[in-house]
Amino acid sequence: MKILIIDDEKNICISLKNIFEDEGFQCEYAVTIEEGKKLVESYYPDLILLDVQLKDGNGLDLLKEIKENNKDTLVIMISGHSGIKEAVQAMRSGAYDFIEKPLNLARIKLTVQNALNFSTLQAEYQALKESYNEQYKIIGESQAIKEALQLAKKVAKTNSRVLIRGESGSGKELLAYAIHSQSARANAPFIKFNSAAIPNELVESELFGFEKGAFTGAGKTKKGKLEMADKGTLFLDEIGDMNLSAQAKILRVLQEGEFERVGSNDVIKIDVRIIAATHKDLEEMIELKQFREDLFYRLNVVPIISPALRDRIGDIPLLVDYFCKKFAVELNLPLKKFSNEALKQLSVHQFKGNIRELRNLIERLYILCDDDIISEHDLPVLNHDPSQDSASFWDTTALFQQKKEEFEFRYFNRQFEIHGYNVSKTAHALGLQQSNLSRKLKELNITIKEK
Repeated sequence: MKILIIDDEKNICISLKNIFEDEGFQCEYAVTIEEGKKLVESYYPDLILLDVQLKDGNGLDLLKEIKENNKDTLVIMISGHSGIKEAVQAMRSGAYDFIEKPLNLARIKLTVQNALNFSTLQAEYQALKESYNEQYKIIGESQAIKEALQLAKKVAKTNSRVLIRGESGSGKELLAYAIHSQSARANAPFIKFNSAAIPNELVESELFGFEKGAFTGAGKTKKGKLEMADKGTLFLDEIGDMNLSAQAKILRVLQEGEFERVGSNDVIKIDVRIIAATHKDLEEMIELKQFREDLFYRLNVVPIISPALRDRIGDIPLLVDYFCKKFAVELNLPLKKFSNEALKQLSVHQFKGNIRELRNLIERLYILCDDDIISEHDLPVLNHDPSQDSASFWDTTALFQQKKEEFEFRYFNRQFEIHGYNVSKTAHALGLQQSNLSRKLKELNITIKEK
């Protein structure tokens, strides 16, 4: 750990240098602002002790410059002639602390240690945040996923409520986090609540919290998910499974921004953005009196569709590559790849469980297959019925661009098979220039070697 002292009193610099080196730190010092600037650029200190008044300039100006160029560098200001105004200015400019002279040895040691502990926690938090972002990373370049992400980015700038609809395993939670992470609430909590995963009788206590003694087993007061998400985002997954009583209370939160814990009459004000998701037909549930119509219209301000994997089959090679690298690290196994034939089989499978099913399949194959190349012979029976594929393709309603992409992918794969996986022969048979066909393959993420 490197410490830099910038103070025009040389005896203070030498004394502090000796103290910190005895504590096991590397330490350098400068007695002018110019010397200090040079050491900041060449020595790369983790922490700087900076005097407010130096003979050749103002330390507060140097503080601003340091924080602009090295925002992670910790700076502790020291001064013998400054007052509250300078201290406030220093803290607003990014100083970790402000210490007055004469310096107290115990105080300065403690402040430096606290600053370094803070730096460690900050680094750990950043690593955790990056890991969290990686967990919610959306993989894909298909038109369907691009449109969903563009809409998520646009709505993220607002506080509008969003209803994400799509099949189970299609990535609705990832889209919700994409909205949160690009919003003004990005540094506040992202709290998840899945109505389908909790028994009906526990939904309200988990969502709204409860007071001590509210029911048998309530030994102490507990915050609910809603309160934990204050100033941030609450993701209500599978909202269609929420009971009508809880729906009524969520409606009140949306209308008035307040609620009560179970067992309490005290009103709690809340500032939270709600993003809901479901795989169910809410309109049909409204007709059956199973879902509140007024809640539906409150939630469905901006609808976003999370596309099924069969509507973005061009993304399958990218997803396979991503999961292969992921499991190589997580399972501590050599990197494996899928053969072109194996990828072809995956591309025509329906994947009713969507990306979740694909992920689980790849993890299973990673563990069970000994070879570095996973071939079509390693794939389990995928219960593939071409006739059902055909019916499903024509009967499923989707955006024209999505169906066009799926049709092209299947069409070109089949034509390659018919023509022995020869690019030039296939291009000739289809009346296409070979360069145009090659470009189309790239667009569809089809990589097939000629035999």
